[in-house]
Amino acid sequence: MKVEQISIFIENKSGRLAEITRILGDAGINIRALSLADTTDFGILRLIVNDGNLAKTVLKEKGFTVNMTEVVAVEVPDTPGGLSSILQVLDRQQINVEYMYAFVERCAGNAVIIFRFDETDKAISVLKSENFNILEGERLYSM
Repeated sequence: MKVEQISIFIENKSGRLAEITRILGDAGINIRALSLADTTDFGILRLIVNDGNLAKTVLKEKGFTVNMTEVVAVEVPDTPGGLSSILQVLDRQQINVEYMYAFVERCAGNAVIIFRFDETDKAISVLKSENFNILEGERLYSM
C-alpha cells in the first residue's frame, strides 16, 4: 500500500531541474508525479518514478543527494468536497498530513493524491476502514 518516492535536494539555480530530468530521461526513467518546493538557496524535488532504485543510483552517480521515502497514493473523489472528505477522516484520528501533491493521471474518474503522513500505517488503516481506495505502487509506476 505504500509508494516509493525519491526526494532530490537541488540548488535553486537555472538549469538544475533540466539536468535532473535529462539524467532520468537518458536512463529510461519515467516521471509519474512530482512536487517541487523551494527556498532562496535550494529546493526539494519529490518524484514518483517507474524505477526508484535506478533513479536513485543514476542521480547519486551525478552527485545529487537523493533519499527514498514512503508515501501513500489515495483515490480522491473528483467532486467538490472530495479532498475534504479524506482530510476530515484523518483529522478525526489526529493524523497529520506533512505534505501532498497530485498525481499526473486520473483513476476511474477520480483524482489521485500523493500524501506523506506522520503516521503512515495508521493513515492507511484509517482510510481503508472508511472505504477510500489506496493504490499500490506497482499500479502507479505503470499508469
